[in-house]
Amino acid sequence: MRAATVVGEELAGPQVSAERVVFSFSDPDRVLSGVRLAPGLSTSTPLDFRRTSTGWGLNFLRPPVQRMEYKLTLAHAHGGYEDIIDPTNPLTAPGAFGDKSVILFPGYVEPTWLSAPAVAGDHTTLSVPARGLGGSVDALLWSPEGSSPEEPMPLLVAHDGPEYERMAGLTRFVGALITTERVRAFRVALVAPGSRNEWYSAKNAYARALVDGVLPEIADLVRVQDRVVGIGSSLGALAMLHAHRLYPNAFGGLFLQSGSFFDSRLDPQERNFSRFVRLTQFVLTTRRPAADPHPIPVVLTCGAAEENLGNNRQMTGALLAQGYPARMVEVADAHNFIAWRDALDPALTDLLTTVWPPG
Repeated sequence: MRAATVVGEELAGPQVSAERVVFSFSDPDRVLSGVRLAPGLSTSTPLDFRRTSTGWGLNFLRPPVQRMEYKLTLAHAHGGYEDIIDPTNPLTAPGAFGDKSVILFPGYVEPTWLSAPAVAGDHTTLSVPARGLGGSVDALLWSPEGSSPEEPMPLLVAHDGPEYERMAGLTRFVGALITTERVRAFRVALVAPGSRNEWYSAKNAYARALVDGVLPEIADLVRVQDRVVGIGSSLGALAMLHAHRLYPNAFGGLFLQSGSFFDSRLDPQERNFSRFVRLTQFVLTTRRPAADPHPIPVVLTCGAAEENLGNNRQMTGALLAQGYPARMVEVADAHNFIAWRDALDPALTDLLTTVWPPG
């Protein structure tokens, strides 16, 4: 992304209140033909800036969120478009596709575990050959510092594990949780996504590699106690549910965040996704009553301002109808790793204590 050259010397950052954000963008030489807000959420509020005497401005009504990630799309007068982070806003957040600017509305508070004492951890690298995937499934196994491989512990398996680690602080959360003694000490398998759009879109070969390859490999390295819990977000959540449905005895609980449970009626905007048909067919099958669904505890989280809200509500209802002790937590955010981070406690904590009772 090339740097924007249209910003004037005097910059007024976003003016944030409980009801709205007033954006401004300097363009004194009128080298732009338009500016548009590109928020990482679903909204019907107008997004195009209006020209002002010194540039561009937008009065944006607050969506149902506590924080909002966004970029600005610049339309150059000579042609072409450019997506940038807001040069007037010093707040940014990491994402799978690069940093975004961030608005924090009054009342937003970061999780307390971010600054709480936390057990450190050790990492073990593993790479498991997999048939039908064109490569190996790689993972990092996190264990509480100083623990022995022979010490039996429960296991949490995370899709997009390295991303959860880097952008959501997953093992920082785990270390803080263990320190509180609200749960027994446990290990975390941070599974790398590989060819993500292919592997995580209800691909049988990937589910087989995870359950018949990665989990046994971990069990050879360390003693695994109790039933495994799986966590995933977006396509990673769908892939975790798909693995459970193909291998019902592999997991004892699932934590699914903003799952890509696409539905042909609810999500027509996703039709260009390369595996849309395979994915929607799996979702449709999962929503139908099963003769023996093997229900396990499932917690779903989803942002109140994201396109997946409808299909996550629908999936929650379908699981409940099949006897799953499922519940959904709606959070005041959208489809991003900080939203998923902020929803870990108490939702994931409660699931873990349900599947792995203390003591």
